[in-house]
Amino acid sequence: MLVLWELEPGTKISLHKHPHEQITHIIQGKVEFKVGEGTKILGPDDVCYIPYQSNMEHGAKVIGNETFIALDIFHPIREDFLKKR
Repeated sequence: MLVLWELEPGTKISLHKHPHEQITHIIQGKVEFKVGEGTKILGPDDVCYIPYQSNMEHGAKVIGNETFIALDIFHPIREDFLKKR
């Protein structure tokens, strides 16, 4: 499953966890990304990986002045992200 995010500066994504594998590719902007005990500043072309079934806690905060754009790749599909019909 692919999810494209466009977030305004200062946006926070609360710490959370899930069993899905996640690969985040940063397209534009900067983010302070916390995964487990570590925190990194990521920018364009950086990638962050969260292993499948790890339930690793992670979260983020958009930093800087530009819109943050990133592509998340999830496996398996995030049923909680699907629109209800």
